Amino acid sequence: MIEIVISIFILLGGAFSVLGSIGIIRFPDVYGRLHAATKSATLGVICVMIGTFLFFLVIEGEFIGKLLLTILFVFLTAPVAGFMISKSAYNVGVKLWDKSIQDDLAKEMKRAERKTKQRS
Repeated sequence: MIEIVISIFILLGGAFSVLGSIGIIRFPDVYGRLHAATKSATLGVICVMIGTFLFFLVIEGEFIGKLLLTILFVFLTAPVAGFMISKSAYNVGVKLWDKSIQDDLAKEMKRAERKTKQRS
């Protein structure tokens, strides 16, 4: 039974990684591509690492803490890196997709700029 659970985690991780790759190719702008890359790829890597951890824990009988640290590290750093890259792209002036409906960050930046001017 545990082999089936491990196989599900590994296959699910591979499927998420493939979906992320398709999203990188198919999405029209940088922001959608970063979203696909960080969300699905992060979940894919975490699923593969969980499957690997379970394999070594249950089948091989070894506890490998480095795998748990890898899961934690990927879980914390990949979304933050994607956010920082997308915010940097926005600040440099990379345009949103033409059919984008909403730009919340522009509203917030204008509001912050007005507050800064009022303080001066």
